[in-house]
Amino acid sequence: MKTRLQVSGFHVRYTPRAFGGECEGQGSSRRALRTPHSAFRTGFTLVEILIAIGIFSIVLAAIYSSWSAILRGRKVGLDAAAAVQRARIAGRTIEECLGSVQSFVANQPYYSFVAENGNEAVLSFVTRLSPSFPRSGKFGDLTVRRVTFSVENGKDGTRDLVLRQNPLMMEIDTDEKNYPLILAKNVKEFKTEFWDTRLQDWVDEWKQTNQLPVMVKVSLKMTANEFSSQVREQLTRIVSLPSVAVQPGWQVPRVQGLQPNQQLTPGQQPIPGQQPGQQPYPGQQPYPGQQPYPGQGMYPGQGVYPGQPRIINR
Repeated sequence: MKTRLQVSGFHVRYTPRAFGGECEGQGSSRRALRTPHSAFRTGFTLVEILIAIGIFSIVLAAIYSSWSAILRGRKVGLDAAAAVQRARIAGRTIEECLGSVQSFVANQPYYSFVAENGNEAVLSFVTRLSPSFPRSGKFGDLTVRRVTFSVENGKDGTRDLVLRQNPLMMEIDTDEKNYPLILAKNVKEFKTEFWDTRLQDWVDEWKQTNQLPVMVKVSLKMTANEFSSQVREQLTRIVSLPSVAVQPGWQVPRVQGLQPNQQLTPGQQPIPGQQPGQQPYPGQQPYPGQQPYPGQGMYPGQGVYPGQPRIINR
């Protein structure tokens, strides 16, 4: 059913909506009427949601992998820095101990210089340590101590370089024996070499325990962990020992006229201020009770210096 309306200057044809009709206006564009279903459509389809979740998962996985790589790199860097620091501290400790080593030949059982290489490497000697040395507060004023560097198996299965100390002429205590100072972990090799003045070359064995070497070369190699065999950190230090072993004749005071290794007679006193083997100098006064020889100066064998009066024992 159609209804035609005639309006002046405008033509309209109307068809009822019940019959699927439409309105047409002359001079205007044709448009379809919206249905009730299409007027309220504002959400996403299931495919769109799945695509968005997939993209978000990819981004999240990339962020997690980057963060994990940062954490792993940080751990590797900290472990490497700790290994370098431990190697530096170990080398500095050994160098400081060797720089003040002491030895007295007359008391060799207490001042022996012992060095062994191999799987159970050991380096032991007597030295004078500063108050700032590790664990010095434990020993108080006992600055002269024997230090022993050795490679031992750690509690966690690692090979550790440890340091033990004990005062001179005293046994090592239980605490120091059971809980030594750990200088380095995962040690693959601890080697000491000594400069032989006769061969003019380095030797890996020091048999003269009653003497001190001229120079000592210490090599320390460490791995990344207890399961690795690749050397990650290597340290080599060459230390020139400023000390020499004190000979027995230097320890026993002597008076003028005594030969080396000659003992003082009962009641005989050494000359005050005179070093062993030192000749009297001009103007030196005799010690109490000393009498000059006739026609000589103040001491036997000493001539009269210019201006010095000749003393004659009457």
